[in-house]
Amino acid sequence: MAMRQATKAAIRACASSSSSGYFARRQFNASSGDSKKIVGVFYKANEYATKNPNFLGCVENALGIRDWLESQGHQYIVTDDKEGPDCELEKHIPDLHVLISTPFHPAYVTAERIKKAKNLKLLLTAGIGSDHIDLQAAAAAGLTVAEVTGSNVVSVAEDELMRILILMRNFVPGYNQVVKGEWNVAGIAYRAYDLEGKTIGTVGAGRIGKLLLQRLKPFGCNLLYHDRLQMAPELEKEIGAKFVEDLNEMLPKCDVVVINMPLTEKTRGMFNKELIGKLKKGVLIVNNARGAIMDRQAVVEAVESGHIGGYSGDVWDPQPAPKDHPWRYMPNQAMTPHTSGTTIDAQLRYAAGTKDMLERYFKGEDFPAQNYIVKDGELAPQYR
Repeated sequence: MAMRQATKAAIRACASSSSSGYFARRQFNASSGDSKKIVGVFYKANEYATKNPNFLGCVENALGIRDWLESQGHQYIVTDDKEGPDCELEKHIPDLHVLISTPFHPAYVTAERIKKAKNLKLLLTAGIGSDHIDLQAAAAAGLTVAEVTGSNVVSVAEDELMRILILMRNFVPGYNQVVKGEWNVAGIAYRAYDLEGKTIGTVGAGRIGKLLLQRLKPFGCNLLYHDRLQMAPELEKEIGAKFVEDLNEMLPKCDVVVINMPLTEKTRGMFNKELIGKLKKGVLIVNNARGAIMDRQAVVEAVESGHIGGYSGDVWDPQPAPKDHPWRYMPNQAMTPHTSGTTIDAQLRYAAGTKDMLERYFKGEDFPAQNYIVKDGELAPQYR
């Protein structure tokens, strides 16, 4: 409870701002006492839903806001059924006012769905990353899109560090040996390395990228980063990271490449066969950003050939990943479902942040400025 209150207080303390736009927009503010239909799309927890009282990010526990919403006269529909013309979500598209989703089980909000949603005013992401929404269509329709900025950046950065070590130390084959009752030290050790002295490059150094670099500093690595914005000199010195303006210059130097940029039209499929070919042979790649940043088949071919020495991440395209997704079966991978940003600690933060924005919406107040992805017909800079 203290964590929720502290998070909520921190969110409220953030300044809010407005931006001008030229698109006509749907009326955003909810009138006092005006009943709204709110739909939440989350993953189903089944038997795990009751195992932790703070497990809020699932269908069963619905961010912990059901009683609060219904006590104010709002209708709150929650489902995990989000795909296809006959899914549960589709039934509510025509008359919902607010749609809440997460990056972990995203409700894909297409231009077609936006067109059908005549009452829709607000799209909220419980977490970080709103690329499951057609942002251009949302902007053109005058919708507001917002997310709980910063809610799971620590969670993701810690997970990235874990994945770097898992790949570097060739952990997965060792674990598999134990499960299978085997014992073959050579089968693990021949491609296990120390992290110290290796060159680690992050493509993108926003909130998550900076936290990762800070956590890597004690390992004695050579730290590089590429981003549209260079850090302040004092922060670079504190972290011990070097800015590389030209991505093509940075990539061949890296023993490990970590993807930390949003999915946009510019970054979709960015790591294709040509760009992967510029990487050092045997490079390790960690991608907790978005699966679609990578060319799916190019990754498979590079891993199979050994050009990529190991690939790990928790993001797929689409999500959930189909059973025949080739990344499930390629060698030297340490893939998981999309879990890095949905730790219990992160769930408490993004549940509190979602409730805070709904409260502000009902009162006609602005959100914290950094939470906006689309406002007044304009996209946030990272999505332009």
